[in-house]
Amino acid sequence: MAAAPAPPTAPPKPTWDPRKGEPPFPWLRPTIRIRLTLLYGGMFLIAGILLLSIIYLLAAQALHDGGSGQSFRVSGSNIDITSETCPQLNSATTNDQLNDMLKQCNAVQRQHALDDLLSRSLGALLGLAIIAFAFGYAMAGRVLSPLGRITRTARAVAGSDLSRRIELDGPDDELKELADTFDDMLERLQRAFTAQQRFVGNASHELRTPLAINRTLLEVHLSDPGAPVELQQLGRTLLSTNERSEQLVEGLLLLARSDNQIVERGPVDLAEVATQAIDQVHGEAEAKGVEIRGGRKPAVVQGNGVLLERIALNLVQNAVRYNVPEDGWVEVTTDVEHGQAVLVVSNTGPVVPAYEIDNLFEPFRRLRTERTGSDKGVGLGLSIVRSVARAHGGHIYAQPREGGGLVMRVTFPT
Repeated sequence: MAAAPAPPTAPPKPTWDPRKGEPPFPWLRPTIRIRLTLLYGGMFLIAGILLLSIIYLLAAQALHDGGSGQSFRVSGSNIDITSETCPQLNSATTNDQLNDMLKQCNAVQRQHALDDLLSRSLGALLGLAIIAFAFGYAMAGRVLSPLGRITRTARAVAGSDLSRRIELDGPDDELKELADTFDDMLERLQRAFTAQQRFVGNASHELRTPLAINRTLLEVHLSDPGAPVELQQLGRTLLSTNERSEQLVEGLLLLARSDNQIVERGPVDLAEVATQAIDQVHGEAEAKGVEIRGGRKPAVVQGNGVLLERIALNLVQNAVRYNVPEDGWVEVTTDVEHGQAVLVVSNTGPVVPAYEIDNLFEPFRRLRTERTGSDKGVGLGLSIVRSVARAHGGHIYAQPREGGGLVMRVTFPT
C-alpha cells in the first residue's frame, strides 16, 4: 500500500516582523526627536564651552598685552613713567596734567584691548561655525541615512520590482517604524498584485481551451459542402465572434504579462523590431491602400524582444486600420535622441480631439466609443503598448496631427 503524500509545507515567513510588542519603558525609546535633541544640544554645549574658553584666553592675552605697553619705574626721588601708547607722560609738569594724561592713556589702552579682543573673538567664532556646520552636516547625514535607503527601495518598487524590501535595522525609532510599515505595505501589494495576475492568467488559460474547441467545430461544419446556406452564414458569424474572443483572451494574457516585471532582458534593436512589425502588417496595408514609409536608424535598448515587437505591431496595426479610405500613409521611424531610443509611428486618419487622447489608452476604449463595437480589434492595443512601455522604463506620448491622424512617440532608456 502506497504511503499517503505529505501535506504541502507552509510558505516561509518573512524575516522581518513589523508588528512588535510595546517596550517595557516606552519613554526610554530612542526616538529621532530624543536623538536629535541630545545630538544638537550636546553640540551647542560643547561649542559654548569652547567659545567661552577661547574668549577667556583671548581676554587674558589682551590684558597682558595692554599692561605690557605701560611701565612705572622709580629712580631716586623721581617717578619715571614710560608708556608705548602715551609717550607724552614724562612731559607733564604738574600733577593735574599727569592725572589727565593717565586717564586718557587708560581709556586708549582699554579701547585697544577691547578692539583686539573683538577681532580675535570673531575669528574664533568663524572657525567654530565652520567646524560646527561640517560636523552637523556629517551627523545629519548619518541620522538621515535610513531615509536614503527607504527612497532607493521606493524607486525600485516604482520600477515594478515589488519583491524589494527595506528590512531596516538599527534603533527602534520613527524611521525604523516607517520602514517596517512600508515593508508591510509592499507585502500586501505584492500579494494583491500576484493574486490579480494569477486570476487573469488562469481565467484566460481556461477560456482558451473551449474557444479552440469551438473554432475547430465551426471549421469542421463549414467545410461540409452540403450544409445549408443559412447554416454556413451562421457558422461564419460565429467563427468571427469566436476569433474576436480569442484575440481578447490573448490580449488579456499579454496585458497581464506586460504589467509584471521584465525579468529576461537583452539588447533589442528598435529598428529591427519595427521592420518585423511592418512585414506582418504589409499585406493588410496593401489591401487598404495605405503606404508605409519612414527611415529606421539603429536604436538598441535592454528589454524583451517579444514584448517590444508587440509595441511596434500594435502601433502599426492601429495606424493602418484607423486611416483614411484613400491616399493614406503610415510613417515609422526609429532613432536615438538625447540618450533615449525613440520609436515614432504617425499616420493619416480621422481628426482626434486632444481631450480624447487619454481615453485611447484605457482598456476597451476607442475614439467616441465606450466599449468594443468595431471589427478592427478588441480595444486592448494601446493599453498593452503603454503597459509594456512602462515595464521597460519607457513612456508613450500621443499627439493629434493637423488634418487628422495621430503621432505616437515611444521612448526607452538606452
